[in-house]
Amino acid sequence: MSIIKLSGWRFGVFVAGLVGAVGCAIYPIIISPMIDPSPYVQAQKNSRKGIKQEEIQPGGMKVWSDPFKRKDNSEK
Repeated sequence: MSIIKLSGWRFGVFVAGLVGAVGCAIYPIIISPMIDPSPYVQAQKNSRKGIKQEEIQPGGMKVWSDPFKRKDNSEK
């Protein structure tokens, strides 16, 4: 087995190929869902049809609500 010394343009092609392979692997997993989340939102809506969150919440815990949602002034 001979070891090929990577120098010059071959090293650049190797690094570019490595970065390209990582980019191709990451795109469908991370970047695509961030760009267009609508298919995942629709799939979640379809899978949760007919389920009442209050009935399946374990241990009588409060159903999740958005902690960043502003409260109305009438609640003071």
